[in-house]
Amino acid sequence: MEESSLSPDLVPSITDLSTPLSILPSPFNDIQDPPRLITQGAEALLYQTHFLTSAHTCALKYRPSKSWRHPALDVRLTRHRILSEARTLVRCRREGVSVPAVWSLDWEGGEVFGQTGRRSGGWMMMEWIEGDTVRNSLNRWLNTRNASCKDGAEWLDTTEAASDEVAVELMKKIGHAIGRMHEIGIVHGDLTTSNLMLRTTKGERGLENGTHRLLTAIDTALDGDVVLIDFGLATQSVQDEDKAVDLYVLERAFGSTHPTVEKLFKEVLTAYGLSYKGALVVLRRLEDVRLRGRKRSMLG
Repeated sequence: MEESSLSPDLVPSITDLSTPLSILPSPFNDIQDPPRLITQGAEALLYQTHFLTSAHTCALKYRPSKSWRHPALDVRLTRHRILSEARTLVRCRREGVSVPAVWSLDWEGGEVFGQTGRRSGGWMMMEWIEGDTVRNSLNRWLNTRNASCKDGAEWLDTTEAASDEVAVELMKKIGHAIGRMHEIGIVHGDLTTSNLMLRTTKGERGLENGTHRLLTAIDTALDGDVVLIDFGLATQSVQDEDKAVDLYVLERAFGSTHPTVEKLFKEVLTAYGLSYKGALVVLRRLEDVRLRGRKRSMLG
């Protein structure tokens, strides 16, 4: 990749992705194996890179400096958001919630650009989760399942039954993971199937039917442990209302992203209700949140 002709007086912008490495701070902008851009959010960029050695793959979440903010305010907000997310992740790990480990961070950024006094932005380095998002995994499962039905696959009835069981098991794991997070007083703030990951597990699943063993992509599409990611909007709260809103956001996201399997979301709530002592109170509050949401939808 050619070096960027970025002027030293220009501030890195999150909208400049033509040469992504040009906006990364040192030491990530001059290493032999450059970070690979994975995705862009409203506030940050996510890269895949390495920690200490090439054998340790990690995720780099970089928050560039914002040119429209006052330099002092920009540094303060960046520092607060990086430290807040890191503290939330560390607490979740300590309490047994499945989240990426935090390996390193820099909330100020060491480089100053030109005469503006702006720093390069802050970053946080985390454990790399091998696998895919629940959103992609569910879509892949649905596509494979639909293709099997169209092709008239052998042992179709058995495959469908086992496929549904695999999906239900995933819903239960999601409900338990969210319940464990809420139990320790953490509200995610942006629960969607894109912010839930399935960590890849070794081994294959199969179906026994007499002497026949049917191995299909349907059986393995939803395998793995659920990992919660992206805690940029997370807060600490013990309010049942906040936890109910968390569930409502996921329910709405689930219905819009995966409408064909929306009926399975009840399994998420069932598992959530069994996950900790105060969960049933939250589920009752969820009914109130739903009513307010429907009224808002009708009124526009």
